Amino acid sequence: MEKRRFGRTGHDSTVAIFGAAAFYDVSQAEADQVMEYILSTDINHIDVAPGYGKAEVRLGPWLAEVAERFFIGCKTQERSKAEAETELRRSLERLQIDKFDLFQLHAVTNMEELNRVTGPGGALEAIVEAKQEGLLDYVGITGHGLEAPEVFLEALERFEFDSVLFPINFILYENKNYRENAETLLKVCQERDIGTMIIKHIAKGPWGEGDKTHTTWYRPFTEAEWIQQGVNFALSQPVTGICTPGDVNLLPLAVEACEKFQAMGAERQVDLIAQTPQFQPLFE
Repeated sequence: MEKRRFGRTGHDSTVAIFGAAAFYDVSQAEADQVMEYILSTDINHIDVAPGYGKAEVRLGPWLAEVAERFFIGCKTQERSKAEAETELRRSLERLQIDKFDLFQLHAVTNMEELNRVTGPGGALEAIVEAKQEGLLDYVGITGHGLEAPEVFLEALERFEFDSVLFPINFILYENKNYRENAETLLKVCQERDIGTMIIKHIAKGPWGEGDKTHTTWYRPFTEAEWIQQGVNFALSQPVTGICTPGDVNLLPLAVEACEKFQAMGAERQVDLIAQTPQFQPLFE
């Protein structure tokens, strides 16, 4: 599988980054099977968060043994310094590791939240102090929704984040404003040597009414052909890699698509974006 340099961290991350959100509500036995599969691949980067249900508890026994195999990124959705510090240390305990390679402000979706986490007494202060203490090496920020690229451009003016994580897919790129902001953000990240992780690359749209067939919070593409196109589109942007979807059944399809990745030319990207009217945008 292709590897790309994860910004100034210098880590050569596989383009498939294991999204441990897939462990939200699985048994340890199921998690064990998935981890055995992960170890059979080239994947060398894990993304996890305390907000991902049982993920930290399920990963812990494995990371206690094989942590050196992976670049490990975790997150906090707490907004105050005190709460973020408590959660950070709890995550270390659950994951059974001594430090994080990357720790991120999680789900910063608008300017109000950015002000809270970067202001006096905000969560960023706890992360910076934890870095000084040797509990983590790099600091990142993640977000969802249509404002994410714009929010991150402002965030990078306030603090020298080492990584960003946000959505990209061909349906989202039909939104001209989102696409322009995303492209600007990616350009800034290239110029400043900032790692970029992408989510929602196989999001078909919101669930709406009806039964949920997968544990992703969005309705995913499930056909190998569409998954391949979603992966090819996302990885054809100047990004480090994509976080695999939060569903254990979709994981092998996503990993296989990353292994088969072929760069998508500009003309083909335009053609794919032109097909978006048949789908419902994930974010309105």
